Amino acid sequence: MKNISVTGLFLFFCLSIFAQNDIAAEREKARKFMQSGDLDNAILVLSKADEANKDNPEIQKDLALAYYYKKEYTKAQETANLVIASPDCDPAAYQLLGNILKAQEKLKDAETNYKNALKDFPNSGPLYNDYGELLDILKNPKGAIDMWQKGMQVAPSYGSNYYNAAVYYYKQPEDKIYAIIYGEIYANMEGLNPKAVAIKKMVLDAYKQKLFISQNLNADADREKNEFVKSVLLTFAKQSGISAQGITPESLAMIRTRFILDWNATFAAKFPFHLFDYHQQMMRSGLFDAYNQWMFGPVNDNAEFENWVNTHKEDYDKFTLFHSSRIFKMPKGQVYSAK
Repeated sequence: MKNISVTGLFLFFCLSIFAQNDIAAEREKARKFMQSGDLDNAILVLSKADEANKDNPEIQKDLALAYYYKKEYTKAQETANLVIASPDCDPAAYQLLGNILKAQEKLKDAETNYKNALKDFPNSGPLYNDYGELLDILKNPKGAIDMWQKGMQVAPSYGSNYYNAAVYYYKQPEDKIYAIIYGEIYANMEGLNPKAVAIKKMVLDAYKQKLFISQNLNADADREKNEFVKSVLLTFAKQSGISAQGITPESLAMIRTRFILDWNATFAAKFPFHLFDYHQQMMRSGLFDAYNQWMFGPVNDNAEFENWVNTHKEDYDKFTLFHSSRIFKMPKGQVYSAK
């Protein structure tokens, strides 16, 4: 009997593997149809797979997505709801349902969806990001930034919350720091994303139009209630003289080098911050000038940037190798804007 039992378990295990392989093959076939724009065939393949493999949440998510792309929102919503009700539901299912509801302009239903999602997955950075974007659509910017800040707190290595927070702060007339800081964090996390180019331009503009346009950064710091921002402003105030030369990648490299030296001597122990530690690491490696060119050169003057790269090829190649071999991740506990 023991041998029969073991044999039975082995056969069950093999059948399970074969079934999973079949499901993966069907999903891949449907995905190729979707990528080519043939949504009817994608739906056909996935519907057949769903009939053969009842209550498989991965197939149902793909099917809901195909209906969503085809703008058959009622079917998409019905299928996504099946996944939400499943014990195998994940944050991606709630995200998909949120997009389906937003496409139908069922914004209040979408808000309820995100609230339920965060009860089930309170540490999901993508869900906080999507909920924040919905609140922004609902003209609730304060609620939106609260969501993005919470997303940064619980999932500090998820980039989109930094992107949206940077854009939010850039629009606030009184902010001089967080558009710069969160924008640069996003650029490091998502350097290959097309949004990174726009965010680098925004950070450069924030240095010009928000930070160093001030006549008295010390006075700005005196009025600031957030202790982290106050400390950053006081440290930048020491470099205001260099800004009179104009804000360029070269002048920013000088300003930011002196900033890091002063910051480490005065405030780093009180406010540990990974972005500034990364700056120091590149300074020690002799790569900080090249990093500032990567960050600001193309959005400042692309022709000048290309000329700089051509005349500093060895330095830029060393920086590129260094930068591309690392994944930039923010640790928990450094969202000082939420305090």
